[in-house]
Amino acid sequence: MQNIRNFSIIAHIDHGKSTLADRMLEITGTIEKRKMQDQVLDSMELERERGITIKMQPVRMIWKTNHSEESRIMNQESGIKIHDSKIMNPESLDSEYILNLIDTPGHIDFSYEVSRALKAVEGSLLLVDATQGVQAQTLTTLGMARESGLTIIPVLSKIDSPLARVDEVKSEIVKLLDCKMEEIIETSGKTGEGVKELLDEIIKKIPPPKEPENSKNFRSLIFDFKYSTHRGVVVFVRVMEGKVSRNTQLVFKVAGKTFNSIEVGIFSPQETPVETLSAGEIGYIVTGIKEPGIASVGDTVALVSDNLPALPGYMSPRPVVWASIYPESQDDFVTLKQSLGKLKLSDSSYTFEEESSGALGRGFRCGFLGMLHLEIITERLHREFNLNLVVTMPTITYEVEYRNGKKETIYSPAHFPDEGLLAEIFEPWVNVTIITPTRYLGNILQLAYEHEAELGESENFGDDRAKVSMLMPLRELMRNFFDKLKSTTSGFASISYEIGGNRKADVVRLDIMVNGEVLPAFSRVVSRRIVENEAEATVEKLHGLIPRQMIATKIQGKALGRIISSRTISAFRKDVTQHMYGGDITRKMKLREKQKKGKKKMQERGTVNIPQDVFLKMMRS
Repeated sequence: MQNIRNFSIIAHIDHGKSTLADRMLEITGTIEKRKMQDQVLDSMELERERGITIKMQPVRMIWKTNHSEESRIMNQESGIKIHDSKIMNPESLDSEYILNLIDTPGHIDFSYEVSRALKAVEGSLLLVDATQGVQAQTLTTLGMARESGLTIIPVLSKIDSPLARVDEVKSEIVKLLDCKMEEIIETSGKTGEGVKELLDEIIKKIPPPKEPENSKNFRSLIFDFKYSTHRGVVVFVRVMEGKVSRNTQLVFKVAGKTFNSIEVGIFSPQETPVETLSAGEIGYIVTGIKEPGIASVGDTVALVSDNLPALPGYMSPRPVVWASIYPESQDDFVTLKQSLGKLKLSDSSYTFEEESSGALGRGFRCGFLGMLHLEIITERLHREFNLNLVVTMPTITYEVEYRNGKKETIYSPAHFPDEGLLAEIFEPWVNVTIITPTRYLGNILQLAYEHEAELGESENFGDDRAKVSMLMPLRELMRNFFDKLKSTTSGFASISYEIGGNRKADVVRLDIMVNGEVLPAFSRVVSRRIVENEAEATVEKLHGLIPRQMIATKIQGKALGRIISSRTISAFRKDVTQHMYGGDITRKMKLREKQKKGKKKMQERGTVNIPQDVFLKMMRS
């Protein structure tokens, strides 16, 4: 165990995390140069296309180092070598070291999964882009690493770039970590500069895994998992105590499901079977389970014979954003149901339940960890299962209290109660952190006012940069706040957020009616102060999309118990007197009166036919 180093990389999106991992794999000889490609650890096509990490990927590297005389201190009396203030066996110096890297996603949607991965390691590299400096999501993940008690090694990336601001960004890191300037390691994932020194620093500073208190019992932490068609669920584990081999009776402590280990192995970076996985090691266990909802991140895998409790820290992932997913063609409903079940085998963090809509047919109400998570799942459904989907406007959950004291959680705007029935409404708020150049502070403050944010403290963060904290309703964060922030700051600002508690909400349900009939597909929950603007915009858009009918079509926006916006599409009109030539005017008047009575009867009994593409255009916008 003294020769094992387990670590992860903390970085904001696009700070060169995967590129640095590529160079580590190349320099340690884990992958031959002729087999190297960009983003080796990003195996999904979607990850390569977008340049982001979605699924965690562990990898095991071997690195041999020769320590300088300065780093060795020999205690002649006890015969123990002390290295970097940590007692180590004499054999462990000048030998091969096992480096286990867990490449984690940087996006805030996957913060729970990242927190479990940080529990599986002893140290982290804080990677900061020399061209961009410290960003908001770096601070969030750094806070999680500090809470886990990890050793932090500061690393500067992209020093080869002509836009690199090495000294300026170094001073930001010094202020952030309260470390010395010379402790920051300069690297380039592109050229490989500084990577060897970084590998030596990992061995020098990150402590080896602690000796377990109980070496007989086996317990391991699941930090990720995937699904294989032939082998079932494959769990990625960090062994905390004991050891495991194939054909061992194991159990998921939280799920309570028992299974027989078909295979155990390590990542190098392909899955490589081994005889046993011991305490301190990171590897995988093939379970053979093909049921969704059994494996989950944070669960504990242990021996069936042990009565030890699960490892602490497990949480059931809680969906934050809700959206309905319908197939464009109802013929694909069964395929969509099967596809959602298959994805659930490799991603337990989203939920789905069947629902039906009069306009869109049968579909599923799904819960996601955030907007990026929603986008990834829908994109995977389209790519991996060749499905064309209609995704409704994302919403959040509301806790409502009725006047009679009854409480209820509302997941869908269509089920949101009427104004007169409610005593109080509660909605989730988020703690938002924004790092921006100071020249854009005015624009951000104006944007915060428009989105009902409560400003917190702000402080200078390096030269010409500021950190702004604020509280904001999650509902407003989803109302294009990210896009507006990037637009008002020319793309220079970065944002991170954490879900906070619930607070009272001043919101109402906005219904869209066509000829007096409410269309549930277009119902939304919006802030009371902007409900009129939202109603006007929605009615105006629908007015331009619905084709003319044989009867007049009235489109209305209803909220607060009254109609607040209305537009009418006039009916087709036939000139019933066109065939007449001459004669008394009363002949034409009789025909027009007859037409008028027929139109009135048609208006009373007729229905408006709204084409499917109208719903698609409204949803996709």
